[in-house]
Amino acid sequence: MKLFITSLVLSFTVLLVGCSNDTTTNEATPPSTEPTETENEEETTVVADTVIPAENPAASPVLAQNRGGTVVVGLQEPGGVFTPFFNTSGYDGNVQSVMFPPLVEINELGEFIPGLAEDWTISADELTYTFVLRENLKFDNGSPLTTEDIKFTLTLLHDPSYAGGTDITEANIIGGLDYKEGDADTISGIKIIDERTIEITTEEVNARALRLLGGQVLSKAYYGADYKKGDLDYINDLHLNPLGAGPFRFVQYIPGQEIRYEANEHYFAGKPEVELFIYKTTEGDSQQFFQTGELDYSGFAANADNFELLQSLGFADINLYTSSAYSYITFNHENPIFEDPRVRQAFILGLDRETIVNIHFQGYAEVANVPVSPASWAYTDDVGTTSYDLEKAKELLDEAGWIEGANGIREKDGEKLQVYYFTSAGGISDTLIPIATENYTELGIDFQVEQMDFNALLSRVDNGEHDLASFSTPMLTDPYNGVANFHSKNTSSVVKGYGNSEIDALIDATNSTTDLEERTAAFHELYKALDEEPPVILLSYSKVLSATNARVEGFAPNGYRGISTSLKDLRIINVNE
Repeated sequence: MKLFITSLVLSFTVLLVGCSNDTTTNEATPPSTEPTETENEEETTVVADTVIPAENPAASPVLAQNRGGTVVVGLQEPGGVFTPFFNTSGYDGNVQSVMFPPLVEINELGEFIPGLAEDWTISADELTYTFVLRENLKFDNGSPLTTEDIKFTLTLLHDPSYAGGTDITEANIIGGLDYKEGDADTISGIKIIDERTIEITTEEVNARALRLLGGQVLSKAYYGADYKKGDLDYINDLHLNPLGAGPFRFVQYIPGQEIRYEANEHYFAGKPEVELFIYKTTEGDSQQFFQTGELDYSGFAANADNFELLQSLGFADINLYTSSAYSYITFNHENPIFEDPRVRQAFILGLDRETIVNIHFQGYAEVANVPVSPASWAYTDDVGTTSYDLEKAKELLDEAGWIEGANGIREKDGEKLQVYYFTSAGGISDTLIPIATENYTELGIDFQVEQMDFNALLSRVDNGEHDLASFSTPMLTDPYNGVANFHSKNTSSVVKGYGNSEIDALIDATNSTTDLEERTAAFHELYKALDEEPPVILLSYSKVLSATNARVEGFAPNGYRGISTSLKDLRIINVNE
């Protein structure tokens, strides 16, 4: 499965990621802080997740109030590929999510709930999945949505010429590889029972199969009209004319300005109250757009200044919650310097992550200890460390044979301990670079920094020119997605050269059962092993700060599906009553 990545310099035009948790409150007060003791007994404070309603809804700008039944949300410019499964840009995914609900949805707790499928069952041996569609489902042009469309979608994803980001072969449908790699005309493991019921049989137990099989659905009549096995080029002509089954249907895309949708009267849950939904893609300051009323919903960099600003507006419903993503610095494991895990452990212990995170985020993030955020059921604070321990780091480098040279830089076999760190400009880098330089110099490391734009960063990391490089995951719909790149079979250019049979087996174990308790235990065992053989330097779990103009009710950001699950519930209220 391909995993989208982002640099540590993130855009906050719109927040479609993040996860709220049970620590929310409706009291109209600033978020409280919870003191946390570090191992060296210094106190830090982490801002608590909170929901704060607008104090003065009537202060909503006239520009917003005069928009009536139109809701506007900010979004970075998409790539123009609005067909699910074919985009490489996460912003295209945001565009798609308005129109293409999945068979199986995910709620704010990461639990599976009905989407287009009203029900599903899994056989006792956990190999056969039976989905039952809701009655009278229709695409937004009024044509019926049936199990034939599910079968077509799964077949398309197995096509030999499919090169998108969804690796459906991970679901191991019986006959899937025969179709993809052989001469089979159909996939034998997919059986249509009737127009509402479909049975899919897999070859092995896979915890993520339900999500893979229960994804978005493409219309066979529309997307399959010109389908011939081995040639999907025709779909390129349909990317800007999507046909979905969501609460809103596509109307128009004006590059550099907006993506416009209208309420879909064929939507299974009923036509939304909101008449028009617009993603505004105009370049500019999203904070200013929200203040002036040009946006009804926006995301912001989570910090005290932005939180106080939003409160001062009076008309903002504020939502602060913990992201499901985590940020990290990856090692280039193809560099012999990092072959010894003690060296990697020294780089972790020798970096004062607590100070970096506290200075930059001011309580709106915390240091990461495992590769999944506290928003997930797979999280534990019993494994990993967040401490800064210079002496232990020095001891580990000594044990690994890196001895301090005459100029203070460590050496081994005549080679100096010099590393090149690649990162994007701005953001946390402005805080991290001077602290890391000081920390690593004191540790005896020649720490060289190169800053560049994100595309250049990806290219140079792909070429293996880095020793260290900064990234962040996107939202993680399953904790497996946060560790998949650590498997030796991964094709990621980000975590290059890492993996061994023991780690592979532990990663596989997290996915080999659907029992949540067993999966949780498997993840915790994996985290222990990753602590001994670290693939990356874990940096932070950040907070997500979003705000809604009080004239719009219904936005409920979900760290697993963004705002898309709440769009059907949007409604306009009169803030002057």
